[in-house]
Amino acid sequence: MKALLWLVLAIALVANVSTSFAFDGVQQVLISVCTGIATLGSGTALFLMRERHSRV
Repeated sequence: MKALLWLVLAIALVANVSTSFAFDGVQQVLISVCTGIATLGSGTALFLMRERHSRV
């Protein structure tokens, strides 16, 4: 599951950066919003799934 989330995070980041070069106007904004949501969602899921180490 974590590997899939890392993959989604990486692809969404690359797609989000590349949209500013490939598209213009509303289409660029919509694609950036979708990839931004995917980035935030996968990043949040990875953060919540992390292993917590207790300090002694």
